[in-house]
Amino acid sequence: MVKRQSIQLSATPAVVLAHLLLVAVATLILVWLLKFQDGVALSSANKSKIFNLHPLLMVFGLILAGGEAIMVYKTIPATREAQKTIHLILHLIALVLGSVGVYAVFKFHNEMHIPNLYTLHSWLGITTISLFGLQWVLGFFSFVFPKARSYARASFIPWHVFLGSVVFLLAICTAESGLVEKFTFLKLHSGQQEALIMNFIGLLIFLFALSVGLTVVLPSRFQ
Repeated sequence: MVKRQSIQLSATPAVVLAHLLLVAVATLILVWLLKFQDGVALSSANKSKIFNLHPLLMVFGLILAGGEAIMVYKTIPATREAQKTIHLILHLIALVLGSVGVYAVFKFHNEMHIPNLYTLHSWLGITTISLFGLQWVLGFFSFVFPKARSYARASFIPWHVFLGSVVFLLAICTAESGLVEKFTFLKLHSGQQEALIMNFIGLLIFLFALSVGLTVVLPSRFQ
């Protein structure tokens, strides 16, 4: 008789891929903003520097730190309580960075006398940061302090996971639409190095999101 062997997939390759993509996205964002744009600053006579803080913090916050927070339960071999604490802290870092990033773009628009919230990208962005903040507050009061009752926490967990997934997906969509919007404003064309870098940033962000999703659904080796 032929013995059947089950193929057991592990989250480890997806975790490694996710972290390689994280480094690649972070590197390309810095190269784009520091080499091809004017750098970053919260206050400057060169208003482009203020705007550039927006994509930097939104990607580093809501996408990279947010993605790390989602993967915590598969990447850190610690107790469940320790994983929860790191998950909470990483999401708080993401929320703070995202909030400063939103402030930077409003500051840029106001100083340049440009209307706020008139594009699909901006609508998605405000929705994302608002839901992100709501998700963090609900999670804090439900699971950390003062904590809901055990049966209430158990019933809320699937919704917490669902809303977290929706917010992460929204962050990815917002980043992609923002890159397209900026690409159009810069009037880039085929063959330009900056155009290639921006396209690769968008592609790698998408692949990072896929790898984070794989990390979540595949079993961890230490679980």
